[in-house]
Amino acid sequence: MRRILFVGLTWLLLYAPCVAQTLGTITGEVRDTTDAVVPGVTVTVVNTATNATRTTLSNAVGLFDFPALQPGTYTVKSELDGFKTATRDVELQVQQTARVNFTLELGTISETATVTGVSPLVETQNATIGTVIENRRIVELPLNGRNYLQLVGLSPNVSAEFAGPGQAGNRQGGTRANQQLSISGQRREFNYYTLDGVDNTDVNFNTYIFLPSVDALEEFKVQTGVYAAEFGREASQVNVVTKSGTNNLHGTVFEFLRDDKFDARPYAFTPSQAAAPKPPFHWNQYGYTAGGPVWKNHLFFMSNFEGYKDRKQFQTLYDVPSAAMRGGDFSELLANLGAVNSQTGQRTGVIVDPTQCAVVGTTRTCAP
Repeated sequence: MRRILFVGLTWLLLYAPCVAQTLGTITGEVRDTTDAVVPGVTVTVVNTATNATRTTLSNAVGLFDFPALQPGTYTVKSELDGFKTATRDVELQVQQTARVNFTLELGTISETATVTGVSPLVETQNATIGTVIENRRIVELPLNGRNYLQLVGLSPNVSAEFAGPGQAGNRQGGTRANQQLSISGQRREFNYYTLDGVDNTDVNFNTYIFLPSVDALEEFKVQTGVYAAEFGREASQVNVVTKSGTNNLHGTVFEFLRDDKFDARPYAFTPSQAAAPKPPFHWNQYGYTAGGPVWKNHLFFMSNFEGYKDRKQFQTLYDVPSAAMRGGDFSELLANLGAVNSQTGQRTGVIVDPTQCAVVGTTRTCAP
């Protein structure tokens, strides 16, 4: 039992650094109406979905900091005797450092002042360059094949879905050949994919390993340069965060159907083409998401499943051995003289007797 506990604790400790790529930070400064810094202010952040709460005090120069926060919506509150309580709502995105400053007004702590503001157009807390594709766009924009990487093209400096050689294998979300990204002019081999802070990069084809369902995604960020040291890999990062459970039970059930019954007939040049049946095509994508509390305000669950079926009809021609070949007689292949090699003057693809060969200089001639 002690060994099991030791192994479990070790895995938890090893997992902790993995989530650093997805977490954000809320930081800020507290001043009064005379623009003087206010130390010792109790600052509290509350995740509105899970009610997870963290508290700290502003330091001697009025600064406070909440690192390692999950992306989501937070309420930030500052309290100090002799001043009105100030609150502000903030949307924290993946790998974002959000700055929330307070100016406290004189009053009683029971009085509340709500602070409103807008997100800055330029990130001023760090030099990271990137674009966040939030959940609303992921869910509401049409995605043929339900591959979230089709939305990477919404980021500036990204060229998406160009073919790569030798990667024509079909897979969920399309073909590998059309899942290549060039970010900031870099080669497609210089991309790095993470899922909740865990490496999700196929080193053979430099695409993703696991394709999460779009219904399970909270948001993702395309980082094109000057990112923090915890990535330490390729020139471009695609950083994906999945949803977590909340205090409210919620879920979805979905089915996306494409079928030849709904397709128009293809254009026909001849009556026989017009009379031909439509090519069979059946495409189903189905699944569910479900999330909610296990222990309210403390422990939550999130579950997701997505199935994919693509049924098509193909016709392929194959050569099979003749009746004589099946009886052991391959003499009919002697009629296949093959093409002439321009350098040696010999025909290729001809069955010969290797014991009946003559060598003249560097040329080896064998009789059929």
